[in-house]
Amino acid sequence: MSRYDRWNAILELLAQEGRLSVEEAAQALDVSTATIRRDFDQLAQQQMLMRTRGGAVAQSVSYDLPLRYKTARHADEKHRIANAAAQLVTPGAVVGLNGGTTTSELARTLATMSTLESGFTIVTNALNIAAELTVRQHVKIVVTGGVARQQSYELIGPLATGVLEQVTLDVAFLGVDALDVEVGASAHHEGEASVNNLLISRAAQVVVVADSSKIGKRAFSRICPVGQIDTLVTDAQLSDALAGELTDAGVKVVRA
Repeated sequence: MSRYDRWNAILELLAQEGRLSVEEAAQALDVSTATIRRDFDQLAQQQMLMRTRGGAVAQSVSYDLPLRYKTARHADEKHRIANAAAQLVTPGAVVGLNGGTTTSELARTLATMSTLESGFTIVTNALNIAAELTVRQHVKIVVTGGVARQQSYELIGPLATGVLEQVTLDVAFLGVDALDVEVGASAHHEGEASVNNLLISRAAQVVVVADSSKIGKRAFSRICPVGQIDTLVTDAQLSDALAGELTDAGVKVVRA
């Protein structure tokens, strides 16, 4: 297990338990206590957890991890979701993408599809997506303005408004922190929610891409009500009950 895989596993355990001793982490990950102590110290330096005597406790930032620490979560599901969502894009389309691990996986999938080799456009506020796809000659990249947020690599703030008000999107793919029938789509950070709302307001079709762990949950700041969402692409683990609630609310549910 690599260091980053261990860090992901440690942060996942902390998110579940709230508190973790060195011995518990060492046993769960089958590594030495010395290794865990070093991992705890390094994660504490990055403010990913808080060190305690003999262990560590979670802090709020652990629930909103930088993108590089979240890539291992539900990786298989995100790959299937990306493949299913990519089928909604036609050659020449103008596609909106916000930040997040699922939309990043979708961007990679779109960039390598043979059916889109004739070209398409991506409008995004995610720096990592823009940087990764800039080398693809058949993909036109339009990046919003804004201030970069380290946790998600998204550009947020009023500077994004100028660009988004001037574009029209065929489809916007929205990565979310939570999706609930009553609240709608939501994000942990109000700055992301605001820009994401503007992004989808420019789209003819709005598609939420999210694994089932986020469905039926609520986050701090609402992006949009469920009535503004046309389609949800999620994984096969979504319960029939939640799928039924969303379908009744007018959302087409695709379980990949």
